Amino acid sequence: MKAKLSLLTVLFTFAIISTSCVSVQVKDNTVSNISSEVKNPKNIILLIGDGMGLSQVSTAIYYKNGKPNFERFNTIGLSKTSSASDLITDSAAGATVFSTGVKTYNGAIGVNKDTIPVPTIVEELSKRGLATGIVATSSIQHATPASFYAHVKSRRLYEDITSFAPNSGVNFFAGGGLKFFTKRKDGKDLLAEMKAKGYEVITDQLPKTISEKSELILLADDGMPKMSEGRGDFLPNATKLALEKLSKNEKGFFLMVEGSQIDWGGHNNDADYLIQELLDFDKTLGVALDFAKQNGETLVIVTADHETGGYTLASYGNDYNKIKPSFSTTGHSGTMVPVFAEGPGASNFNGIYESIEIYHKMMALFGK
Repeated sequence: MKAKLSLLTVLFTFAIISTSCVSVQVKDNTVSNISSEVKNPKNIILLIGDGMGLSQVSTAIYYKNGKPNFERFNTIGLSKTSSASDLITDSAAGATVFSTGVKTYNGAIGVNKDTIPVPTIVEELSKRGLATGIVATSSIQHATPASFYAHVKSRRLYEDITSFAPNSGVNFFAGGGLKFFTKRKDGKDLLAEMKAKGYEVITDQLPKTISEKSELILLADDGMPKMSEGRGDFLPNATKLALEKLSKNEKGFFLMVEGSQIDWGGHNNDADYLIQELLDFDKTLGVALDFAKQNGETLVIVTADHETGGYTLASYGNDYNKIKPSFSTTGHSGTMVPVFAEGPGASNFNGIYESIEIYHKMMALFGK
């Protein structure tokens, strides 16, 4: 009788454990780096490799010294990227689906197909008291970062986009785009307005320590320099600084980080440009994953708005031991793009789905 009770106790205990935890994924006989407990994340880091398709991701395998950080993810899905207006999306519509969960027309920034503003994830979470941040190697007015805090009918309206920054609620901006604050047709000095709203404005170099204030870090007039032009570790270091700052908020945070110039290398059909930018992005993934591993309450998501360049890793003729990066277009392509996820809630990102689902999955995990 005692033996039966003991067995029942063991089975009951196991059942409780099974309902509170999902199976821990095992690879090479080691437990996954980040907790797989069934719970919602407190924080989400969304990293967007602009123009990054599967061939771009594969570049990290062949051109990086050491194991790519992409290989640290255990959950991988695929996103269908068409916009409401076109089979092939642009970056504005492609990012607006991540920020609002609405499919819209190419060129739209934070508005639906009728040009009506739609609340962004940054605005929704800021209202709840969460911290938010935007980091990019483009200007912060470029299509992807702009879609997270602005609402305009055209991505080319850079001055209009900038006017949303002072009241955006974003706690940490880092990238380029200084001229749209200071060299404006309307003569306004939006840097002064940012300061009046409580921002610390930094325009010389990435600071070593965080500020108690919200931060606007603008280190280029427009887009940041290429890696080949000496940008250095801006993207991983700015991401690290953002995480240090945003993680002080006890309610949690949302951070969007864009490797903007992977796309630009694709448009230029410049393989060297693309590869250097992709490897910089992979290094930045390491920063996010290391933070998440230590923090335990952070979900890391990596995806793209679309693929650019029709990029492939072809062979040199019949030499299958030599890779020749090649392109089929100077524009975008309609191929699906990968979605990587690691951390609490990662399993939600398995499968094949429309790009808008990334927004809805994130908001559901944040408790909406």
